[in-house]
Amino acid sequence: MTYAETLAYLLEHLPMFQRVGAAGFKKGLGNTLALAGAMGHPEREFRSVHVAGTNGKGSSSHLLAAVLQAAGYKVGLYTSPHLRDFTERIRVNGRQLPPEYLVEWVARWRPQFDEVQPSFFEMCVALAFTYFAEQRVDVAIVEVGLGGRFDSTNIITPLVSLITNISLDHQAFLGDTLPEIAGEKAGIIKPGVPVVVSQTQPETVGVFEREASAKLAHLVLADQIYQAAFTAEPAAETGLRPLAVTQHGRPYLPNAELGLPGDYQQLNLPGVLATLDELRALGFRTTEAALRTGLRQVVPLTGLRGRWSVIGRRPLVICDTGHNAAGLALVVAQLRRLPREHLHLVIGAVNDKDVAGMLALLPREGTYYFCAADIPRALAAAELAQQGAALGLAGEAHASVAAAVAAARAAAGPRDVVFIGGSTFVVAEVDDLFTHFP
Repeated sequence: MTYAETLAYLLEHLPMFQRVGAAGFKKGLGNTLALAGAMGHPEREFRSVHVAGTNGKGSSSHLLAAVLQAAGYKVGLYTSPHLRDFTERIRVNGRQLPPEYLVEWVARWRPQFDEVQPSFFEMCVALAFTYFAEQRVDVAIVEVGLGGRFDSTNIITPLVSLITNISLDHQAFLGDTLPEIAGEKAGIIKPGVPVVVSQTQPETVGVFEREASAKLAHLVLADQIYQAAFTAEPAAETGLRPLAVTQHGRPYLPNAELGLPGDYQQLNLPGVLATLDELRALGFRTTEAALRTGLRQVVPLTGLRGRWSVIGRRPLVICDTGHNAAGLALVVAQLRRLPREHLHLVIGAVNDKDVAGMLALLPREGTYYFCAADIPRALAAAELAQQGAALGLAGEAHASVAAAVAAARAAAGPRDVVFIGGSTFVVAEVDDLFTHFP
């Protein structure tokens, strides 16, 4: 098969949660273990860091990979979902999985797929672990797809586990309360393996303390050690944002700059720094120079897109993939702070999220361009516009993401702001995001 035919086969035969929702979710590790066993257990052939959490796990994974790459290590990076191309999910030192590898790999293991009937995500995990083993990576940063305890990635025994934060998302699969969701995320904690928690939350910290104690795993509450605060807005020329960091209340990494300018990165950075501390204790060499380079150059080093990504100026055009209440609230707070004459918002959503809750967070003073991404889970633009109107969000439905973006940019003056978001899949259809960040 060609690369296009291979992708079509996978999408047709292996349900994909990101596109179809619950039908693509399989609870349990049986299928992944069956595939891994047939492939000789590649997950045992490389060292890893396992990253879970409701928000921030993607950014944290990329930041860890960037610093380790800057330190000279060969780093695998597994994240999901992809934005534009499937091969974005699997990288080694920032380079995407070669399409020809996917074609050959699927052809080789297709009999096992027919026998096991894995989900799309189970297949992706097996693919990533096989590739990392064959590439002989020094370490792989592995992001959980959904939850933790029963996530397909949870067949690894990492050097360190990182849990970023807990908020309400995917309640149908993970539970309706923060402690319930934390219990699922805590499922990645392994016996004797240190676990870092980025944000100490009163509702969930006890869950992590109990699980770590039961597993004899050293628990690190990162925000009790490190604090990070941006000291200015991003530089227009570079997009870098100056950052003040403290360690146990004392200045740390003076004059630091971060290549991810979203306010919410202040919450992610303590967990990243504490995880790097744990890796250094295990013998990894990450100098201050490597740390600074990784933080500054995270986008070019790893290919991360869609985190407060500026893709245009005059008008200022920003894309962000924040989509649940906790993540979107931080994005909206930063958006409100921007100097502007008028605000234009291109918004889409998926039909299995708390759409009303998301819309309630959005500013009333903007003009809205409602749209639907080209996936089955997308909420129809007309229905989204109707729900938005009921909450005082004025705007119109558009036939596609591209049409909505074009209308917003056409209507915006040079001192206006255009925001594109509400769903990862809306951001994925913005062509300029890929021309600005090749």
